[in-house]
Amino acid sequence: MPPTRADFPPGFLFGTATSAYQIEGTGGAGPCHWDSFAATPGNVAGAADGRRACGHLDRHAEDLDLVAAAGFDIYRFSTSWARVLPEGAGAPDPEGLDFYDRLVDATLARGLKPALTLYHWELPSALADLGGWTNRDTALRFGDFAALMAERLGDRVWSWATLNEPWCAGWLGHFTGVHAPGLRDIRATARAMHHLALGHGLGLAALRAAGVGQIGIVLNFEPAFPAEPGEAARAATLRYDAIFNRFFLGGVARGAYPELALEGLGPHLPRGWQADLDAIGAPIDWLGVNYYTVKRITHAPGPWPNWAEVPGPGRKTDMGWEIAPMALPDLLRWISGSHTGDLPLYVTENGMAAPDTPVAGATGPEIHDEDRIAFLSSHLAAAREAIAEGVPLKGYIVWSLLDNFEWAFGYGKRFGLVHVDFESLQRTPKASYHALKRMLEDRRP
Repeated sequence: MPPTRADFPPGFLFGTATSAYQIEGTGGAGPCHWDSFAATPGNVAGAADGRRACGHLDRHAEDLDLVAAAGFDIYRFSTSWARVLPEGAGAPDPEGLDFYDRLVDATLARGLKPALTLYHWELPSALADLGGWTNRDTALRFGDFAALMAERLGDRVWSWATLNEPWCAGWLGHFTGVHAPGLRDIRATARAMHHLALGHGLGLAALRAAGVGQIGIVLNFEPAFPAEPGEAARAATLRYDAIFNRFFLGGVARGAYPELALEGLGPHLPRGWQADLDAIGAPIDWLGVNYYTVKRITHAPGPWPNWAEVPGPGRKTDMGWEIAPMALPDLLRWISGSHTGDLPLYVTENGMAAPDTPVAGATGPEIHDEDRIAFLSSHLAAAREAIAEGVPLKGYIVWSLLDNFEWAFGYGKRFGLVHVDFESLQRTPKASYHALKRMLEDRRP
């Protein structure tokens, strides 16, 4: 039997999440580096882009009605830096600020807690032209952006996250090249990773100076296991773990990067980078944990980091990611036990891509996604296990509210609780939406 709200401690919070570029549409915003990345042939499946996305810019009231009707407590969303500051700095666009004013007010009007993420990967093109995150100045400009948003929304936003998954922006954008800006350069990677961490630190300081509270960062984690016996696979797995799971966590929670990551990135970091660690490691109020899958790692020949991913034995999502709810309690215990202590943790993203099965119903089309219901149920049970073992987990947020623009995968991968017809933009709640609604309504004493 899947867990219900009544099975969690009093005050435990449930939410669902989106991000600006994936749902808003780009109308009125300045250009960002995902626009140019998507416009480059071969970068995005189906040559898709975010120009229309889900049309949330004009349909946010309808979308928030769906969040509230399901019984969620939190609506997690991100701001588009380029919508507010089309040049990345300088004079803000009043219409961009007004949109987020309306969005926050509409969230509050529905009894929801607005959880704002300042940066979910979309960098204004004007800053990309100057080197983007490889340029230290971008971290300074991010601090200015944080201050601007705090001045405008600080009296109403429930929680603030500086960055979402900086590993993706740093590593996927600069080392593997599968995210914007599409580079494959270890020097650019090292500098981008560090400047993203510095951007968090400067953004955190700006938010503190503005007097807002409930400030954190959202990091993604993939527990890694050797794909076969032997020292080579074990060493490759430790390198993967250092770069994926411990680089940003170490910087934020300990003011230090792991030595195994520095073996490859250290020679390419900017001069004097150590002086930034105090700002990067300044205290936060909570940590967001994004969890989707685990990885099986083996040794690979060639230059550092000498790893390769091997498909695991478990069932897979439509992304090809292994479904592994049993790893979530261990991950949360490790984070709190080794890095964050009593700091409140939130699962800020958990969900799966799955193909939809439309079925004619008595009152219209029904979208069956039983695999997603099973996925969410098993991960909620895993979250309960972690809480029972003393992990200070305070909330769980589903990715995502809507089917959306899934970055380099275009519109082919559907993570939403709500189906979106990308031609008409009609929203249709799926079976998983209704199952979560029933779960959240159960408040047995």
